[in-house]
Amino acid sequence: MMKARLALLFLLATPVMGIADEIPLDPFSGLKMTGDWQIVLGNCIACHSPKLITQQRGTREQWLQMIRWMQKKQNLWQFTPEIEDRILTYLAEHYPPRDDQRRAAIPRDLMPPNPYAPPTQEPEDAG
Repeated sequence: MMKARLALLFLLATPVMGIADEIPLDPFSGLKMTGDWQIVLGNCIACHSPKLITQQRGTREQWLQMIRWMQKKQNLWQFTPEIEDRILTYLAEHYPPRDDQRRAAIPRDLMPPNPYAPPTQEPEDAG
């Protein structure tokens, strides 16, 4: 019985195949330290916490939409095409969508009417 417990303890303490080969994380930012992670770090944490990067997930197109939104609404500077490509490649490869991710928001036109919304005024007839 003691040998069985020791064998079980050994199995539980042994890393699962692949875990030991994981990409190391930057202790400061939490970003995966591979590829162009320093370019992402240098361009993104000037405006926000690195947690916003590591908690987000998206396809290359979704990451591009987030960048465009930040450029339009938050005054994020324009990247050169090469830098933007490198940032998008890193983010899409290392922070892609997950199966357990929350679903996308339902478009407004598919939502039921809000009973608490203020009444809309109809335009007066000019005739």
